Amino acid sequence: MNHKSIIIAMVIACQSPFIAFGARAQQQVTDTATNGYVAHVVNHNLYVEKDGKRISVSTDGSVDVVYGESVHRDEFGIEKGTFWSPSGLLLAFYRMDQSMVSTYPQVNISPALKNEQGESSSRCAVLVPDKYPMAGETSHKVTVGIFDTQTHKTIYLQAGDPTDRYFTNIAWSPDDKYIYMIELNRNQNHAELVQYDATDGKRMGVLITEDNDKYVEPLHPIRFLPWDSSKFIYLTRKDGFMHIYLYNKVGGLISQLTQGEFEVMDIVGFYPKKKQIIYTSNEQNTIGCNVYSVGLNGKRRLLGDADGWHYPKMSKDGESVIDQWSSPTVMMKKDSISLASFRVTTLDSMETTTNPNFPEIKVGTIKAADGVTDLYYRLVLPVGFDPNKKYPVVVYVYGGPHAHMVSLSRYYGMRNLDLLMARKGYVMFCLDNRGSEHRGLDFEQSTFRQLGVEEMKDQIKGVEFLKSLPYIDETRMGVHGWSFGGFMTTSLMTTYPDVFKVGVAGGPVIDWKYYEVMYGERYMDTPQTNPEGYAKTSLLNKAKNLKGRLLIIYGGNDPTCVPQHSLSFIRACIDNGTHPDLFIYPGDGHNMQTPTDRKHLEEHIIRYFDDFLK
Repeated sequence: MNHKSIIIAMVIACQSPFIAFGARAQQQVTDTATNGYVAHVVNHNLYVEKDGKRISVSTDGSVDVVYGESVHRDEFGIEKGTFWSPSGLLLAFYRMDQSMVSTYPQVNISPALKNEQGESSSRCAVLVPDKYPMAGETSHKVTVGIFDTQTHKTIYLQAGDPTDRYFTNIAWSPDDKYIYMIELNRNQNHAELVQYDATDGKRMGVLITEDNDKYVEPLHPIRFLPWDSSKFIYLTRKDGFMHIYLYNKVGGLISQLTQGEFEVMDIVGFYPKKKQIIYTSNEQNTIGCNVYSVGLNGKRRLLGDADGWHYPKMSKDGESVIDQWSSPTVMMKKDSISLASFRVTTLDSMETTTNPNFPEIKVGTIKAADGVTDLYYRLVLPVGFDPNKKYPVVVYVYGGPHAHMVSLSRYYGMRNLDLLMARKGYVMFCLDNRGSEHRGLDFEQSTFRQLGVEEMKDQIKGVEFLKSLPYIDETRMGVHGWSFGGFMTTSLMTTYPDVFKVGVAGGPVIDWKYYEVMYGERYMDTPQTNPEGYAKTSLLNKAKNLKGRLLIIYGGNDPTCVPQHSLSFIRACIDNGTHPDLFIYPGDGHNMQTPTDRKHLEEHIIRYFDDFLK
């Protein structure tokens, strides 16, 4: 998954089984500047509007060439394609040429084509082109333009040939004179923070470089200090954990403001009166998220409650932090934290109530397959639990980067499906293996070039823990996951075929060579440079091992894990004489978005486990 913001990723991870990693976000179609100018994207063309007057920034937008939209398939922290300058007079925007990218043939089974009389002119399904660059194939080319609202002229940053390069984390200087961009090579192991002149697009120079023998993943643009425009902060994992660094305006390192074996998650804002940076991190608890302030001397202070998972934002007047949070014992609480006095005022609160129809939830740690690393798990016991009985267990797995399942949020991040299945007599288990987020670079990069291998070893350690519990029926073990979790589910069913009796894999990656360039090549390199890794992790080669009941589910128009994944696996199973089941949601994407489809999906998953595991 890309960073659609860490908070959004956490909300999805904790409340739904449908994780979307690397997915195309809803396109940003409107972006309003501080002075009232509005940027619109319509049919891939970019427009600027104010007081009812619309100006065309581009006119040649198409499926092949798009303006003002999110690029690089929303990786590298990219969430939109327009960036207003502080004054609101200049608009930076992405232009993406994807005419050279392979077209994946998605199909619309309800085209609703109309003739001049308004009648349907065809009942035949139609092709819907989806520009999808698969790992190792030709990728798109991105350039960055700057539109001047006063002269109506556009210039482009002179960044050189955009072939096999990624441009991300765009930021403006406070005076509108310069624009900053992090440039990353296709190998994703060398990043440069580059400064450009906003008046003519000339490249001024490289301020910061960062290298890693595996990958560098820039996720946050630089931010200038509001009380001193000669300094900016930069977030990087160059010491192994995401931390805040202070630089002068020419790229000279002044100091590292945070340090330790914890991750800074995001910058909330600034409090100029005390020269404080407000941020979130998991310093207080590895599976938590708290609000902190840090001064330029590196002195940190916890703000607000020490418990739970916090979603803070700055108040409109900048004098306080509005902090909404939950914990295993607090369903929801909303606090106002004064940045002058640090006083906390509760604005709203909802405590977790006792419910006899609610399961007991346990959280703890076990050792990873390396014998050293602690991994967090969540164990949900059946409602009406009897320790003298034997219960079927379902392992819910995600396991990939940019997500985790166990947190100090409400009910420890338990999902609705866990609750429903616990009420039907299942034990639900979840383990955050190595490779998942917020545990540092070594923890994440242990899976490099062999996605699924170390992750499965850790999940099997979780299985060994489950088997040690007297109330677990080890002959009735199931596994379920979505997206990367669908890949993990299918991997576990075909790598350890005698362990799991039933599996449900949603929207699975089946072979990483069918996945997109940016995400796939970061963690696997290309099929050309890592053929052994791709062969080792391909589930097409493991289709022959399937023994248990496996249900593959996917959205009929999935733009993230395209249908080629699931259909190729079904073909491989047929060729090898194994027998998975298949269910498709026609017209749906990577996740089932409508209430009807989501309800049906939960029912279908539960029904499958009831039929073959209970």
